[in-house]
Parts: sequence; C-alpha cells; structure tokens
Amino acid sequence: MNNNRRSFLKKTGLATASVLAAPTIIPASALGKNGFVAPSDRINLAFIGAGNQAGNDARGFLQDERVQITTICDVNKRSEGYWDGKVAGREFIMEMVDQTYSEKYGKKYKSTTGYEDFREVLELKDVDAVEIVTPDHWHAIPVMMAAAAKKDIYCQKPLALTVAEGRDMSNAVKHHNVVFQTGSQQRSNQHFRRICELVRNGKIGKLHTVVCGLPGGTPDFGKTAHLSESAPVPDGFNYDLWLGPAPEAPYSPCRTHVNFRWILDYSGGMVTDWGGHHPDIAQWGMDTEYTGPVKIQNARSIWSDHPVYNTATEFYFEAVYQNDVKLIVQSGADFGVAFKGTEGEVWASRGEHKVFPQSLTEVEISADETHLYKSDNHYRNFIDCVISREEPIAPVEVAHRSITIAHLGNIAMMLQQDLEWNPEQERFKNNFAANQLLSRPMREPWASTYQKYRV
Repeated sequence: MNNNRRSFLKKTGLATASVLAAPTIIPASALGKNGFVAPSDRINLAFIGAGNQAGNDARGFLQDERVQITTICDVNKRSEGYWDGKVAGREFIMEMVDQTYSEKYGKKYKSTTGYEDFREVLELKDVDAVEIVTPDHWHAIPVMMAAAAKKDIYCQKPLALTVAEGRDMSNAVKHHNVVFQTGSQQRSNQHFRRICELVRNGKIGKLHTVVCGLPGGTPDFGKTAHLSESAPVPDGFNYDLWLGPAPEAPYSPCRTHVNFRWILDYSGGMVTDWGGHHPDIAQWGMDTEYTGPVKIQNARSIWSDHPVYNTATEFYFEAVYQNDVKLIVQSGADFGVAFKGTEGEVWASRGEHKVFPQSLTEVEISADETHLYKSDNHYRNFIDCVISREEPIAPVEVAHRSITIAHLGNIAMMLQQDLEWNPEQERFKNNFAANQLLSRPMREPWASTYQKYRV
C-alpha cells in the first residue's frame, strides 16, 4: 500500500477528498469510532473493469470495513448485454457502490470517480490496490503496469490469455514485490480444502487419476448470441480500447461484455473459463502447484459453428505428470473435481464434498500432517495480505501454473496431437507449431507497451 500517503493521513487526521466532504459535524465513521475504520486507515481500491463480475466482487469488498472503493474504470459507460442481459458498466457500478456507502454511513455519499482508461487509474497516488476484472486478453498489460506502479492486485481468473502472458505477469509481480490474489475463490472453500488435505496426506492411498468435470457449450450469458452481424458501436463505449491488443474486428453485440469468452482472440471457451477453477484445485490436491504435466494426450473436441464464436463446445484431454498421475479435463463429466486413489476416492464441488469409503468422513488431519492454507473469505484474505505483506491463498505463480493446463489442452485440441511439455522451460519438446501457440501477436501500441513492462 502507499505507506507515505497512509502515514501522512494518520498524522494529519485527514481523509482523502474523494471519500468525505468536510462536514460540520464529523461522523463516527470518519473518526474510526463505533466499529468503523477511519478513512485514513482504509485501503483505497480501484476497479479496472465494471461488468457483472465486478459487481459481485465489489459487493464482497464492500463488506470489508478496511476497504474504501474509490475508483471505477471501464471502457463502457453503461449498457445491457452482461450476465442474463442485465445492465452494467462504470456508471452502474459507481452508483451501486455510492448507494451502499450512503446506507452504511447514514449520509449521502458520492465517493467514487469514474475513468474510461485504466492508465489514468494507475497514475493515481492515493490508490493502494486494484482489482482487474476485464476480459482475459486485457489482464496481462494492466497487471504488469499495476505491479510497476506498486499497486497490490486482485485479478480475476482465468489469469492470462496465453502461457507467455502468464509467465510475464508472474515475473512482474515477483520483481515489483506486490501482493497478488487471483479470483480462484474455490481455494477459499472448505469442501475443496478438505478433499485436498485428504489426498495430500495419503488418506486415499496412492493417487493415480484426477477428473475435472467442466461445463461445455457456449451459453448465451449476455443474451446476445443472435446479434452476430456487424453493428454501429454504441455511444459511451470505447470499442477500440476494448479490443486493445487483440486483432481488429468489426463490432457486434455478441462479441463483448460477457460472451467474449467464446472467442479465441479474447479467451479460451469453457476450457479456460472453468480451467481457472477445477484444474487449480486438482493441482492443489496433487501438490503440483509450482510445476505441471509432462504430456498432453488423447485430446478430442467439437468446436463452435457460431458465426463469431470459435471455442470448443465439447472437449476431452489428459494431462500426465512425471509421477504418472493422470489429470483428465472433460466436458460432460460430473461437475467438480474427483481424486481417485488405490484406497479411496474423494470429490468436491461448490457447496459439498463426498468421500469413499465413508470412513474417510471421520478422518482427522493430525498436527504433524499437512495442513493447507486456510481462507474462508477470498476478498478478506487479499486485504489481510495487503496489510501483512504475506502471500494470499491464490498467488500469481500458482494461478499461472493452473491455467497453463487449460492452455495446453486447447493447443493439443487445435493441433489434434499428443504433446510433450517441459514444465521447467515452459516449452513443448520438438514441436514448433505448438510452441508458436504459447503466445499471441498484439496490436500496436499495446505490443510496445507490453514489451516495455516485461521484466
């Protein structure tokens, strides 16, 4: 966090002008009384991205009394076309935040400032941390620039558009020594933690197979799939900045906001959308968080026939590790993560877990066995670490290694080949075509910007 700003505010007793106007009677919330945290002690958080996930995450951070959301940035002022066709955009999220603070503090708040261009946000000295909740193709550059600006970062999953971008993001975070939390919130779920601890402590015997059941298809989340024809860019939407480093493409409503994930220029379909969740838990349970498989094999897929969407709608691939454990990523399998060992099986999804044999239900992990990082609230864990400077439960290198599995699977399905992977060098063995797909070309000026912030 910005320690100079924090020290000055503590000494003077002043709040930032964006948070409180000067009232005649200073409320308890401004003084840090009656259970409130004083504005000078709150972490100023900016949102880069204002879609519906930004709304969900803002509600999470709004429950933390140590946080003040001060800034909302998005290329879209306000429109429909987000989850279930609903409205979002920077003005919408700003109003939601201001209304929450007005209700919380008992006075009319206009506490947030809106921006169209994230670069302006990163220049703000009184912003301590940012959440980056943009489409996948817009993760790497803002993360690398935020790290260079010494802003702590909460970045939504999937971490990166490509393996190369993920590596550069992780390098930048480490180089600039900022706190980074990935929005892989299943790590803060007791059910996933429980089964991973059982596996890590050998309670199901020797692990041999892990199955990640992911959704398939290209669901019409934005209610815009039928709007595939080119159309005029709506007022209040900077479409060129939305495209950013991605290739030029005609605007159509189905391309942006939420259905972007079905287009390979911006995302990787369900393989990466859920690949930031279930394969991440698989790596947690396998104790392979800082490495990866050595082979991708038996890949098969069916691809979208939509005029704009081009990601896999059905998929299957196997990631084989050095110890011969096989991780299967499959659409249509039981949704969740299943670990299979020589003496039992465990499975978890959001809200529940199951074990076999049932005797595993009563197993306790003793003090001298492996206990995994415990977090019960992903947002609070990030803020805890912003304050303590410790590593959060979903750090950038772990997220990079997890989403790499999804990228490798997509590459194998595109090429329809078995591939050998070197997880230390992060390159395919003897396969030029596959290695070419580890990165993507970028448009200028963003290609130069990206290179400037690599470390």
